Amino acid sequence: MTEEDQTEINRDELPFAAPCKKLSPWAPFGWVRAGIRDLMRAPQHSLAYGVTVAFLIGVVCLLAWIRGSQWFMFAMLGGFVFLAPLTCIGLYAISAQLERGQPPVMMRSFRAAWQRHFGNEMVFTLVLLVIFLVWARAAVMVSVFFPTDGDTTTMDLVGFFTFGTTIGAVFAAITFSASAFSLPMIMHRNVDSITAVVTSVNAVLRNKRAMFVWLTIIVVSLLVGVATAFIGLVVIVPVIGYAAWHGYLETIDADAFPRHQVGITSVPRPTNGDQSEDEGEGKGAAQ
Repeated sequence: MTEEDQTEINRDELPFAAPCKKLSPWAPFGWVRAGIRDLMRAPQHSLAYGVTVAFLIGVVCLLAWIRGSQWFMFAMLGGFVFLAPLTCIGLYAISAQLERGQPPVMMRSFRAAWQRHFGNEMVFTLVLLVIFLVWARAAVMVSVFFPTDGDTTTMDLVGFFTFGTTIGAVFAAITFSASAFSLPMIMHRNVDSITAVVTSVNAVLRNKRAMFVWLTIIVVSLLVGVATAFIGLVVIVPVIGYAAWHGYLETIDADAFPRHQVGITSVPRPTNGDQSEDEGEGKGAAQ
């Protein structure tokens, strides 16, 4: 889609959501492999990003443990699993630069991730923040019902953890479905937050098995990162972020929506043997 075509687009005629492709249940493993390749191609930027995120998570959890309670800390860790896309926006920009044959630049990544699309990202962030705060509050309230009597039985514990897990699963399903592909789409195409969220939810519902595998990979990876005193997150966070970007590109067909006028994603990714597109990428990203 050329810039001239974009200027003639009537937004009222755009689809309410972008269509999605039918995925193999094992597709997320391909996304992870692509994420590892991006990590190897940009190790310094990736590890710097990973160190920053791991440090912030560690500090938040430490404060939650000291000032609050272990239950609140567990809620914070659980919430990060589904708020993780917010911490990966800069990683999407790094992957986008690598796809276009450009050396990744951290400042360009931050500008593309935040300055270019700040309004839509903040709307999405506020929605997730409200959901997360309600979730954290619910987790604290559920902990009040933890059986503390001396005659506590196994069935009491099973009932408590079953109830708590069910509550957490409801919030998890909502946040994961809304965030799985929405932020990459906001950065990739000129769409509003509602369109991106509806697209993400639709894609998750139509690819339940693949998204269950993807969610399992995220949860297990982050648990490993936490179990290694957050050191593992230095590598895990970049890989998950890159994988999420590649997952979006494989899943969502957003060709009907206009590109951004400036920035990394303002021009198409180069195709094999298409030198003119390759040159256009460098021009668009430099803006």
